[in-house]
Amino acid sequence: MLVGHQTWKFPNPPVIMSTATVVGPDEGEGPLANDFDIVHGDLMLGQDSWEKAERKLLEESTKLAVENAGLTSGDIQCFVAGDLMNQIISATFAARTLSVPYLGVFGACSTSMESLAVASLLVSSGSAKHALAATASHNCTVEKQFRYPTEYGSQKPPTAQYTVTGSGAAVLGLKGDGPRVTAATIGRVVDMGIKDPFNMGAAMAPAAVDTIQAHLRDLAIEPGHYDMIVTGDLASVGYSIACELLEKHKVPIKQTNYYDCGLLIYDVNRQSVQAGGSGCACSAVVTYGHLLKRLRDGHMKRLLVVATGALLSPLSFQQGESIPCIAHAVAIESGRGV
Repeated sequence: MLVGHQTWKFPNPPVIMSTATVVGPDEGEGPLANDFDIVHGDLMLGQDSWEKAERKLLEESTKLAVENAGLTSGDIQCFVAGDLMNQIISATFAARTLSVPYLGVFGACSTSMESLAVASLLVSSGSAKHALAATASHNCTVEKQFRYPTEYGSQKPPTAQYTVTGSGAAVLGLKGDGPRVTAATIGRVVDMGIKDPFNMGAAMAPAAVDTIQAHLRDLAIEPGHYDMIVTGDLASVGYSIACELLEKHKVPIKQTNYYDCGLLIYDVNRQSVQAGGSGCACSAVVTYGHLLKRLRDGHMKRLLVVATGALLSPLSFQQGESIPCIAHAVAIESGRGV
């Protein structure tokens, strides 16, 4: 199963049996609104705290994904999930509601593909018949924890990003004709010494490029193998840096269509989202909503999703530490054959 140094190539490619995406009002006003299952018009979701609202997002997406697969929670052997909150409390409390075996993971905004990679490994190896991968984020919980409370109304520089309010979930199994997870590349931690929490794109771009290079090298393929390569949430600043680094390292990225989820989810010219989207839910809802729909409709056959994450904490930032970053890549192919 291990190919090269850091890539899993699944001998029994797991099938993405179903997905579900739930988003907030800002995401519902973006260009991908029609690709989401549930759009909430209220950031509070009827709850009395932002944190409870984030948990509800995750509970809704996981419940809907299981239902869409024609299963019940009793059919799920493992729930793999994480989020950005302290001790990944949104995922843990959602797991309490689901009451299924649970593996909590933390990859910051790379959690969407980290959880999908681990869940795919469990299914492909026979360790689970069905596995559920999910993540969530909420604009107001993240702002409060990592920057300033929303109520504070602080100004942000153009390099800052807008955390996506939403949750994405996927159910994996070995049967069905849905998209298949064929490979996953586990990223390395890359730290270029950036300390500015308002410039996540610049901090994460080198990690994204490092994982893309590792994936192509391990599998002995070129970018043109995929119809699209999409990074997680570099937004406009990080996307530009990634393009420059790919060119510098002579990666022929122009063989394929290269996009970023942080630029796809919002209309940056119309919505006040600074450089673009970020957060655990950014790559999750764009992938499980928009991109997999394009795979199922036959508009694409091969897709590589490279979710990026900044592994800082409020404590490490307060102590003056730089921001270690990581990116995990998952290759997904159409179930219709290639």
